[in-house]
Amino acid sequence: MKKFVPIFVSLLALYACGERKVSDKNEKIIRQYFEYFNKHDWNSMANLYTATADFKDPSLGQGIVRQTREQTIKKYGELHQTFPDVADKILNVYPSGENHVIVEFVSSGTAPDNSKFELPICTIFKIENGLITEDFTYYDNFEE
Repeated sequence: MKKFVPIFVSLLALYACGERKVSDKNEKIIRQYFEYFNKHDWNSMANLYTATADFKDPSLGQGIVRQTREQTIKKYGELHQTFPDVADKILNVYPSGENHVIVEFVSSGTAPDNSKFELPICTIFKIENGLITEDFTYYDNFEE
């Protein structure tokens, strides 16, 4: 039994280290996503997703909506036309397990009528094989 404990501890440490490397890689992908977003580089941002990904986003309707990269580019291109200075400021990044990264951020911009907005948002990204497969976004979408 005494020989088993050090082997078990070593295996556990190797597993935890391996999982941390995956979550570090996933966090890097998500930080790159926000860099592309803030540069309004919709093509590069969309290429961080699988060819078709699952979205949960109040702007797309209720439930899960499957979107292609082309649809993602179109959606964010239209957002950019409405809010030319749209930008996201990351507040916190929370790697969660092997495949998820949760990001708390504030989106802001200026409309054509010069009205400004700031919107707190939380997104849960699922990443598999180096690409985003799910983008579940939550924010208060009630109009005042």
